[in-house]
Amino acid sequence: MVQDLETHGKIHHMVTVILVIHLVLAIVLVATVLLQRSEGGGLGMGGGGGGGMGGFMTSRSTTSLLTRATGITAAAFMTTSLLLAILSGGDRESRSILDRPAPETSEPAAPAAPAPPSAPLGQ
Repeated sequence: MVQDLETHGKIHHMVTVILVIHLVLAIVLVATVLLQRSEGGGLGMGGGGGGGMGGFMTSRSTTSLLTRATGITAAAFMTTSLLLAILSGGDRESRSILDRPAPETSEPAAPAAPAPPSAPLGQ
């Protein structure tokens, strides 16, 4: 019993750490997607593509870097999503709806008598 509580506490702390990492990955993923141009130019919002011959990063290398960063961040995001799903359902026992007994059926209630009209009927 004590070991179960200790294990549950450790899993709870691990889920909290993974959740924080998951949130950071979500923010980084949104940022990397927003920095890309739809035409593939890269750094759409961040001051434009590479510039001249002496630029720090050319447009092609910036696009390649952002594409790679987006892919790696998306893979990490999916991994943390799966880990959180697995860890959140780890303490439950699997149940099937077919294992439950069928509910007892009773005869349907008799219909109520219709209410008399509240307004006079037109002649």
